[in-house]
Amino acid sequence: MDFERVDMDELSEEELQEAFKMNEILFKLNHTMPMTPEYGEILKELFGDNIGENSMVQAPLSGAALDRLKIGNNVFINSNCLAMARGGITIDDDVMLAANVQLLSNNHDEYNRNVLLCKPIHIKKGAWVGAGASILPGVTIGKYAIVGAGAIVTKDVGDYEVAVGVPAKVVKKLDKKKFKE
Repeated sequence: MDFERVDMDELSEEELQEAFKMNEILFKLNHTMPMTPEYGEILKELFGDNIGENSMVQAPLSGAALDRLKIGNNVFINSNCLAMARGGITIDDDVMLAANVQLLSNNHDEYNRNVLLCKPIHIKKGAWVGAGASILPGVTIGKYAIVGAGAIVTKDVGDYEVAVGVPAKVVKKLDKKKFKE
């Protein structure tokens, strides 16, 4: 899979204004009492139709290009999530992200740091990502997979696999018959 190249020096005025508006909304979210109607309205303003029913994103949240972050139903994203979504991030239904998870769908070109190299991240149904884990560009986390706390995931994790460490390595396979479909 090739990287999509985005030259940040070539963003249009409209794209820059959108980024500024998104940062304003993010600031409001991060300074609003959670679990209130106002908080829910700001989440909807930030994500529009890209957030499913019964999903919760705990403040503070940080990131960029959050219009490219799609969150399914019954998703829980704990506090201090960093979502660098320029390459696209898809989180399927019933996913849990613990605190301090980093979803990094872009990286910088080695020679021109204003050029972003972007690949999508996909976290499939029922996956659980442990506290402080980092998911790097182009990675898919499989259905009901577990990523251990502090792991740095550089390669795909298959369905029902448990990956831990730096870099993350698969250490076991879960019994798929124990999950309700």
